[in-house]
Amino acid sequence: MFSRARQAYEAGARTAASGRELEATALFKAARLLETCRQEWDAADRDARLDEALRYNLRLWTLFQSELSRADHEMVPELRVNLLRLSAFVDKRTFEIMARPEPQKLQALIDINRNIAAGLAVKVEPGESPARPAAPGSGGGQGGAAPGGATAPGGA
Repeated sequence: MFSRARQAYEAGARTAASGRELEATALFKAARLLETCRQEWDAADRDARLDEALRYNLRLWTLFQSELSRADHEMVPELRVNLLRLSAFVDKRTFEIMARPEPQKLQALIDINRNIAAGLAVKVEPGESPARPAAPGSGGGQGGAAPGGATAPGGA
């Protein structure tokens, strides 16, 4: 009986999650997938898992790029430009890894994803600006939040 109530509550909580929370979750997931590949580099299924992790991360950042490129985006222009530059680096590094896979090349992507996700995970009250706008978009509408509340590829 309580199990069904808990499941209903969890489903409601997932539905009510903000764009910032969804984006943080997606970035943490991407970092985890990449980190697992780095730690288990010699695994027999490495190529398949690396491909999955890189493609997930690339789709996620492509979504951010698309959202940040909107003319009506609410983010502070300077932050928006910086995040678009960061996303270009993510693309470049991803394609480098696809062309010449090396475990140490993954660390930059892991660090970027974790740092942006940590910034998104900071709770911001309505009407407040984040202490440091470290997020990819405008989910909170104040300076630097998430890329417009976009959901993650693959269901994060």
